[in-house]
Amino acid sequence: MSIVPEAERPTPYSAYGAHGSVLVLNSGSSSLKYQLVNPVGGEAIAAGTVERIGESGATGIVTHTFAGNKTRRELEVPDHGEALRLALGMFAEIGPHLEDAGIYAVGHRVVHGGAEFSGPVVVDDDVVARIDALVPLAPLHNPANVQGIRVARELLPHVPHVAVFDTAFFQGLPAEAYTYAIDREVAATYDVRRYGFHGTSHQYVAGKVARVLGRRVQDLHTIVLHLGNGASASAVRGGVPIDTSMGLTPLEGLVMGTRSGDVDPAVVFHLARNAGMSIDELDTLLNKRSGMLGLSGVNDFRELRRLIDGGDEAAALAFDVYVHRLKKYVGAYAALLGRVDVVAFTAGVGENDAAVRAAVCEGLEGMGIAVDPDRNAAPRHDERIISPDWTSTLVMVIPTMEELAIARQCVEAVDGRHPSSAVTAG
Repeated sequence: MSIVPEAERPTPYSAYGAHGSVLVLNSGSSSLKYQLVNPVGGEAIAAGTVERIGESGATGIVTHTFAGNKTRRELEVPDHGEALRLALGMFAEIGPHLEDAGIYAVGHRVVHGGAEFSGPVVVDDDVVARIDALVPLAPLHNPANVQGIRVARELLPHVPHVAVFDTAFFQGLPAEAYTYAIDREVAATYDVRRYGFHGTSHQYVAGKVARVLGRRVQDLHTIVLHLGNGASASAVRGGVPIDTSMGLTPLEGLVMGTRSGDVDPAVVFHLARNAGMSIDELDTLLNKRSGMLGLSGVNDFRELRRLIDGGDEAAALAFDVYVHRLKKYVGAYAALLGRVDVVAFTAGVGENDAAVRAAVCEGLEGMGIAVDPDRNAAPRHDERIISPDWTSTLVMVIPTMEELAIARQCVEAVDGRHPSSAVTAG
């Protein structure tokens, strides 16, 4: 099966021609990422980051890219309010002027929507309060998301604001996939279930696969492997997810840059009893000192490759553990899907590390999954097929564009056209 030429692909977003741009904001605990996006053409008009927000003794770093030029400043950034003011100041000083950009909406990436939000929603005070109430489910992420929304609404009060949730795509998981086998009353009381994350990326990639191939998404069974510093896998049948690797939090599942992924829950009890580790220390261990960093000392795959090439045994083992976990999920999701039409690699590692892609697919030829060495190693950065012609399953590289996906969902939410732009009963 070949890739359909761009000119012949359907253009489902052509109706957006009358709209302007969308400012997409991603507020982290100590950073703000922003991008001004054209929701029709898909290009980033301008983008930037503000780093080291509120870090004691650290000077903030502000970068802004527009018209191919990157500007970098070092300034004091005490809080998210100042971070957004600096970002808006960069637009005013360097461009483009937001008054000329025709901003149609401001989109906010929110990590956890719990069972409350099943799609993007136009923000009002009640929505902010609902997101704030979900902080116990995402104490590392939602507080910064809420703060970013509040500040942005103050500074940009005359534009609709839309919250887009990492968990929303996975609200449709079947009960057998999202239910944990613990006491059901405890689970219900404390909202313990699988929520899944990176949903915006998984939804975008599953849809992009269909568009690139000139197929209906309803006809495809796809495994999406979102491999970045955070990593997750999903099984998508006909555009609807039936399972995903992340759970109550983004800690479960694949081996990641600094997160452990799946471990025996009793590891926590063992370390608490025998190492005297507190809840906070265990949280830090599994979220920030584990994964590739914990195994090898680095979480950048380029540095990991240099260590492996230099004979570092710990780095080699880390790579093998990473690939082993990925293969397990591919096999499990193939069993759930019944057949696999496409395995799609995306995000930083998935898009750029040919060695990871080759290692994951090695030995899966009996399942109809393989990569062609030349196609896999080709120095390209667009969507492409990297499997040989004989396979029953296409292996593809699909660059994710989460900001574009957020921007398009914002337009649909403001227009009232998003099919799942709703708040479900708590």
